[in-house]
Amino acid sequence: MRTMHPTLLIGPADWDDQQMPLEEFKARLDALWRDDWQAGGAIVYGDAADHAALAYLTNFTPKLEPGIALLSRNGDARLLVGGGINMIPAAKPLTWVGNLLPLRSAAKTAAEWYTTLPGGSGLMLIGGDAMPYAMHNEIVAALGPDVGVDDGTPIVRTLMRHKSPRELAAIQEASLILGEAIAALQQAKDQGVSAAVLAAEHVAWHRGAQDVRSLFSLDGGRTLLPFDVPVSQAVDPLQVYLAVRHSGYWAEGFAMLSGRPHGPLIAAEAALQAVLAQVAPGVTPAALNETIATAMPAFGPHPVTAPSVIGIGLALQQDVAFDEPLGVGEVLSLRAGVSDPQQGSAMVSAMVAITESGCDVFWSAA
Repeated sequence: MRTMHPTLLIGPADWDDQQMPLEEFKARLDALWRDDWQAGGAIVYGDAADHAALAYLTNFTPKLEPGIALLSRNGDARLLVGGGINMIPAAKPLTWVGNLLPLRSAAKTAAEWYTTLPGGSGLMLIGGDAMPYAMHNEIVAALGPDVGVDDGTPIVRTLMRHKSPRELAAIQEASLILGEAIAALQQAKDQGVSAAVLAAEHVAWHRGAQDVRSLFSLDGGRTLLPFDVPVSQAVDPLQVYLAVRHSGYWAEGFAMLSGRPHGPLIAAEAALQAVLAQVAPGVTPAALNETIATAMPAFGPHPVTAPSVIGIGLALQQDVAFDEPLGVGEVLSLRAGVSDPQQGSAMVSAMVAITESGCDVFWSAA
């Protein structure tokens, strides 16, 4: 689910070298250079809305203004931080990179940095699709017409799909927080929509979440709304979407809470259980999608839960190739949603990690 992000990210994002040691980042960089042996360096962009690749390689999460990492194959690393020189001390605890510089001279700094690379080296630009057009042009112009710049974003996205044991532990913890938040929402749902959502968010924040995103429905699950004005009345069934981030990694969940039998919810839960029984390495997202659709023939699919299979981790949503077999170490959000003009709507989901023998279910609404 792609949701609006806060104007200012406020959650704790310090680098914990016990949880994610430097060797983890070195292994990621080694894999990056192996996949593009011609590149002598990489320019990595990230901002408050789109920073998964930057965090993957540097642990840095831009709080307000963007950040750019200049990473060299020879081990040299520099991080350009927005907000001026006064923000550098505040940014130091967020990353393993020791050389921090102001962002405002990004093009000039990048051009000077490039001269430190071996002659004839190529460059990778990672996260360039999120970079402002003017900044992109300034950097390319400063590097000069003879510098070849390849798009390294697909390489990093592929690397990010398969999670290390440390990453899996972080996502599992985020999923535990998600489950506790959903349980709190269930307990408070009769107190009104706002009270229930706030109860869930409070639990997540208390458990150390860095970020919490919530959406809810006032029309039986047909549409989802952000929490912008108080809603005192209780609704049944109550459809919600919650996403929590812990240690940089996301877990998301669709859940419908109802005190009485609800046909669409029964169908969605049956579809989710069917697909959970099928998830395993080698299975394609296309096959999982077909299982979900086949398990609920009396209902149409809900547009909000499309696609039914997404990757999740440092990015809240990472699209996966429809016909590419799943591999060990991938973490997925599986969504089952139904919609019918007469009977109503329902959306449920699960967080799973692909294992050698099938999958580990980190959280499930069914």
